[in-house]
Amino acid sequence: MGLSKTEAFTKSQNEVAAIAKALGHPARIAILQYLAQQKSCVCGDIVDELPLSQSTVSQHLKELKNAGLIKGEVEGPSVCYCIEPKAILKARKLLGDLLQNVQESCC
Repeated sequence: MGLSKTEAFTKSQNEVAAIAKALGHPARIAILQYLAQQKSCVCGDIVDELPLSQSTVSQHLKELKNAGLIKGEVEGPSVCYCIEPKAILKARKLLGDLLQNVQESCC
């Protein structure tokens, strides 16, 4: 989060911000959707599913992995990626709690 004084915010606020940042690009949403549809680990097929270069997809995978939303395991010359179920459940709860507490404006 850079110079945003993250220590001034709660653990929950920082967690929600990290998840939101990881989900903040449509390519990352597409990657998560693809992995969720596969119901198993995917090795190398992700690049074929997106209109992006290998290096760009790798950067998006890195962001999702750093946020803990996916996991990657080296298998031979490739890395196999899977959804991290516990992290997805936590993200669902954190985002759900946030959005439930935010009410429509009366303006």
